[in-house]
Amino acid sequence: MTDQSTTAETPGPAGPRARRTRLSPRKRQRVSRAVQYLVLVAVAVFLVLRIDWNSLAQNFAKPEIAAEAWPGVITVALKNTIIYSVGGFVFAFLFGLLLALMRMSSVPPYRWLAVAYIEIFRGLPALLIFLLILFLPQALPGFQVPGDTYGQGILGLTVVGSAYMAETLRAGLQAVPKGQAEAARSLGMSHARAMVSIVIPQAVRIVIPPTTNQFVALLKDSSLVLFLGVTSEYVELTKFGNDLASTHANATPILVVGITYLLVTIPLGYLANRLERRQGRGRR
Repeated sequence: MTDQSTTAETPGPAGPRARRTRLSPRKRQRVSRAVQYLVLVAVAVFLVLRIDWNSLAQNFAKPEIAAEAWPGVITVALKNTIIYSVGGFVFAFLFGLLLALMRMSSVPPYRWLAVAYIEIFRGLPALLIFLLILFLPQALPGFQVPGDTYGQGILGLTVVGSAYMAETLRAGLQAVPKGQAEAARSLGMSHARAMVSIVIPQAVRIVIPPTTNQFVALLKDSSLVLFLGVTSEYVELTKFGNDLASTHANATPILVVGITYLLVTIPLGYLANRLERRQGRGRR
């Protein structure tokens, strides 16, 4: 009779050894991260050795050309950029709120008009909208946009921003609990009064973070004002830098303008992220 204990398979040394050589998930993660760091270091070393730093400094960081951009880059270009952006944002917010209310309306023609506007102007490139505004007086003889160049720039940003703002505000309005409006109606408020006094203020607080990002987007889109053929009095940051760079055949003014944009957009982006985090904590 054969002894079953001798015929049974016993685990050889290879099994435990193989299990011991497997990396745990944490170790695999550390190895993966180390490889990524090595790749980044290799790329950085390659760029440091490859770039002609003297040529880069001569073409992008000439101190004497950068000095010529001051103080005009602040007193003229940044000032005009802020005027275009703030004006466009205010009107885009108000018109976007109207579109959001129309899209949520129980009246079908209002919904159709709002949907048509939103879909059309979200689908068109922003540059094309500015070009259409440029040729608007030819299509409508005798018509002039109020505010001259400022008015044209603000109108372009309003058209661009309102279609996106409408969807953001609609999401905020829908996020307000229906019980809020019902409670206001039970107190004797009309539908319009309840929307203005109760629902809209709460929706605006909800959408503050995304509307802050929308302002940053409009600030960058204000660079499209250069296609309106603005004079030196109305130049925004991009045209200011482009004109100065063309004069000196040097990209230093472009770098100066880029830094100026970042001095505005980075704090606004940080503010939007902080508001989002605070709002997220408030919902827990």
